[in-house]
Amino acid sequence: MTKDVNQQAEAAYGEERDVTEWTVSGENSRERIDKYITEAWEEDISRSQVQLWITDGHVTVNGGPVKANYKLFEGDVVTVIVPEPEVTDLIAEDIPLEVVYEDSDLIVVNKPRGMVVHPAVGHPSGTLVNALMYHCKDLSGISGEIRPGIVHRIDKDTSGLIMAAKNDAAHASLSAQLKEHSVTRRYIAVVQGNLTHDQGTVDAPIGRDAHDRKMYTVTQKNSKKSITHFKVLERFGDCTLVELQLETGRTHQIRVHMKFIGHPLLGDPIYGRSKSAVITGQALHAAVLGFVHPSTGEYKEFSVPLPTDLEEVLFNLRSR
Repeated sequence: MTKDVNQQAEAAYGEERDVTEWTVSGENSRERIDKYITEAWEEDISRSQVQLWITDGHVTVNGGPVKANYKLFEGDVVTVIVPEPEVTDLIAEDIPLEVVYEDSDLIVVNKPRGMVVHPAVGHPSGTLVNALMYHCKDLSGISGEIRPGIVHRIDKDTSGLIMAAKNDAAHASLSAQLKEHSVTRRYIAVVQGNLTHDQGTVDAPIGRDAHDRKMYTVTQKNSKKSITHFKVLERFGDCTLVELQLETGRTHQIRVHMKFIGHPLLGDPIYGRSKSAVITGQALHAAVLGFVHPSTGEYKEFSVPLPTDLEEVLFNLRSR
């Protein structure tokens, strides 16, 4: 985000706003702007939402307004000034939370497998956000109307550590650390097959799958740099227990990278080849989370043990 873009946002809206900007490459020339933004956006977003932003004047090309059917040219500068979050109508729900750490700035919880992080189509309630609203009473508003407090996400069927911010200053600090790749995020996973190397790094850009927008893949088109480090912890012949550390944090990054190198996660319903009789979804657990505290400047790191279902998977593999 450049100073000039921020100044443009301040001039238009009277305050500094969250701005995202891209310069269009030749391979995206003549592509509709609504399609381009939908595929380039960091998080899942509908094309209709992008079209609404365009209609409401939150999107410009080379500093000027456009229509949703505008076809891009190489070198066009696309700017999205994210609108202010609306007042949420979400209902706080008394859902038990395993709180690992909490203070006036943030909360760290151990999310169970099967819990969705924030409401979406098909999951209007019972989410981590609903639970946090009941528990915290105060959450940051930067993430928008359906994602109060949410700084980062883990998938529904991934268990483990996730942090949420209670005020906008804490949210901005934690988000900046994520963007700078300074947050420690280590995962434990069971992958299919026997990894030939004891450790390694997958450095391969990730973007939306051209054939299915719900999936992601390693691609050069509309992709972002993605890096995952792995280390083998235990081998079972046809499966391997690994520790994975994220350097970047793209949607489905670990799942996509492990599939890319021929070792998809055990039980992964989208990117894998086999199911597990013990767990529903991928055998993936966010075990370690570390960051610099937004107020104190102190580095804090938290860890949680494997959930019971994943322990059972390992017990069965060791007992064969």
